[in-house]
Amino acid sequence: MEAACLACFMLSASIFGVLLGHPQSAVYQSLDSPWMLRAIGGIAMGLTSIALVCSPWGQRSGGHMNPALTLTFFSLGKISWRDAVAYVIAQFAGGILGIQVAALLIGAPLAHGGVNYVATTPGKDYGVAAAFGAEMLISGLLMLVVLYVSNSCWLSRFTPAVAGSMVALYIWIESPVSGMSMNPARTLGSAIAAQEWTALWIYFVAPLTGMLAAGQLYARSVGIHRILCAKLHHHNSSPCIFRCNFSELE
Repeated sequence: MEAACLACFMLSASIFGVLLGHPQSAVYQSLDSPWMLRAIGGIAMGLTSIALVCSPWGQRSGGHMNPALTLTFFSLGKISWRDAVAYVIAQFAGGILGIQVAALLIGAPLAHGGVNYVATTPGKDYGVAAAFGAEMLISGLLMLVVLYVSNSCWLSRFTPAVAGSMVALYIWIESPVSGMSMNPARTLGSAIAAQEWTALWIYFVAPLTGMLAAGQLYARSVGIHRILCAKLHHHNSSPCIFRCNFSELE
């Protein structure tokens, strides 16, 4: 389910990447504002994230779709090491499979230079250092917000919407700096398809560093006992495989 969710995310990113980035696209031709194109792309991918986390698959798996997120919850004691390893493998497999399926379905438009398999690379106007800092910052902030919201009695049911809204905002504002990844599996899938390896290490190191730091900050300031579960959407009847104390919140 984790692999399938990220594969679906990659397929959605590819479709909207072509619609909003290919010069022959009617949407691209009708909008001459990069800000507007990024805003539409952000809304599309934010809604995609929300839909996948709230889907039956996302409810069952926890809707991580991101090795950095999974490993952070592992560091906080909410996931067994066996599940963490299996999740990370599945997420990388889903990222690679999703973009390959998209390439088969979409074809040449996805390979066009304006789309380039929706690869994430440092912005030409900003450079590697800025991209690294931005990836670490947005990843850490997302993790902090997810931990705060998902462990709040009043806000926990809105965790998917809050996380998806942050994805949308990041794509709109931050993507010119780093391409907006926060996800090693998502970046590797596109990199393999595009054969684009520019500063690939950033997208492995920065998201994980940012999220791990945010997890430790939350645990030390609020208390690790207040981190109840690794699920992003717990208000459903799907069984939970994690080290779950969500019933304490209820």
